[in-house]
Amino acid sequence: MTFTIPLFRCFCLFHAVVVFNLVSATELTFELADDDIQCFFEEIDKGEKFSLDYQVITGGNYDVDCSVVDPGENVLYEESKKQYDHFSHTAEETGVYKVCFSNEFSTFSHKTVYFDLQAGEEPALVPEMHNRVSALTQMESSSVLIHEILKTISESQTHYRLREAIDRIRADEIHEHVMYWSIGETVILFVVSISQVVMLKSFFTDKKPLPGLSS
Repeated sequence: MTFTIPLFRCFCLFHAVVVFNLVSATELTFELADDDIQCFFEEIDKGEKFSLDYQVITGGNYDVDCSVVDPGENVLYEESKKQYDHFSHTAEETGVYKVCFSNEFSTFSHKTVYFDLQAGEEPALVPEMHNRVSALTQMESSSVLIHEILKTISESQTHYRLREAIDRIRADEIHEHVMYWSIGETVILFVVSISQVVMLKSFFTDKKPLPGLSS
């Protein structure tokens, strides 16, 4: 079964789609059922650079198949059973690019997948910054520096949120396993204790002689 969603409409379904004049960024987290494939589409102009980062948050062995296809159906990127990866490319033609995530190799494990797709270049923070002959003023330099620091903080927050989500889910799984193991040990302990009491009690119980064997 194939499920496709255009990225320019995903803001109705998932986390966020942020679009500026020269750059678009899509950050999504979605459920990928077993034996399923989901594809997302993004229109990219020729010469634009785009990048893809993805990571499996939950499910199975934390792996997924991923592929990126250009408008001419040429496979630009294809990896199998990856937990996380990064891919960047400069578009050689204008059109709709397809990003697919597949869990068809799994027959019972659902996956939760996070990915971040960014296309285009971020507009200059200071107008005509790249074409200026004179140096930036102190205020402009400080603004650019603060902007870059905030970008780094935002990326770090996303990274740590993913790590925290993965660690929390694994901790919950370990807690569940420990709980079931403890319940099993408790049941076994009760069964063994009752069996020992019954066995010890039988040693001190007078046995009635069988008929015909009494003197």
